Amino acid sequence: MNNLLAALMFFTRLPFWKIKTVPAECFKHVVEYWSLTGWLTGGTMALVFWLSALVFPADVAVMFALASRLLFTGGLHEDGLADFFDGFGGGKDRESTLRIMKDSHIGSYGVLGLIVYYLLGYALLCSLPLSLTPVVLFCGDAFAKFVCSFVIKLLPYARREEDSKAKVVYTPMRSLGILFTAAGGLIPLIPFVVFLPSFYVWACVLPVLIFAGLVYLFKRRINGYTGDCCGALFLLCELGFWTGTVFVTYYSH
Repeated sequence: MNNLLAALMFFTRLPFWKIKTVPAECFKHVVEYWSLTGWLTGGTMALVFWLSALVFPADVAVMFALASRLLFTGGLHEDGLADFFDGFGGGKDRESTLRIMKDSHIGSYGVLGLIVYYLLGYALLCSLPLSLTPVVLFCGDAFAKFVCSFVIKLLPYARREEDSKAKVVYTPMRSLGILFTAAGGLIPLIPFVVFLPSFYVWACVLPVLIFAGLVYLFKRRINGYTGDCCGALFLLCELGFWTGTVFVTYYSH
């Protein structure tokens, strides 16, 4: 329970700290529960979209849904995505890439990256059938976090713990941690698989390919990962899930 509360405190801005004070050690295990936090953030997006679509056009409902997660997380993952674009776009080697990512100022690569990310995400979600969008928002959030959680098993942390932004280095997942993250990421896919045609399973392939490609990039450029890399991984893998769903929807008819 402490580890789950730590994950909710770490990955959202909701006042879970009022419930209980958890030991600092618990924050080293938050990635194991990352996909479970997706039930909250993805579920909120799905609910906000469904309620908004009752009274607003679908494109407006999409904006409300995306904004709801920003409010819940404080733009945590978006900050990582912007720093990733700045670092890997402007850095020439390991040291310069890490230095740029740690800089609190956003650069042109980060600004342009966020603009393109949100324009593409908005266009993809707006192109989905109205009844499918809440399912995609919920499943995509949890599944992408499940996939991305394995980065801490495949790569070492690229900085020293005292140099990290969050002042914490995640502990590599063991068997029980893998079970938790798998449950959090795969259980939400049950309605996606059961109530939709079987070919929709192919939407899960693109996030895995994006994950593999980015992990390879991280290893080559900085020989590890950072918290910013985790945020970028999640958002880009989730974008891959949305893209795969749109592709399957339009090319299966």
